[in-house]
Amino acid sequence: MWNNEHIVSLIAQNRTVILPIIFEALETNIQGHWNPAVHGLTSNIRKMFMEMDTPLFEECQRQYAEKQAHAKMAQDQRQQTWQRLEDSAVVHQVG
Repeated sequence: MWNNEHIVSLIAQNRTVILPIIFEALETNIQGHWNPAVHGLTSNIRKMFMEMDTPLFEECQRQYAEKQAHAKMAQDQRQQTWQRLEDSAVVHQVG
């Protein structure tokens, strides 16, 4: 599909809609997909979008990093809440 010039042309014309939708999946694959062929294709697609529209790509990158940071903060908060619950349970169990 990505080697078809017509498809790539349609994607380029609609990149402002398509890239924000698929950006997270591209980043997830880049960060560690087990299949080398998928990893290579993902790298090529990512590079294609970057060359197509650098400002859009950078905006998607910024939004992705922000989303990841929020997810990390939420995970840390959940861990702290569970730790407080466990600590409370230990205190009440002993007492």
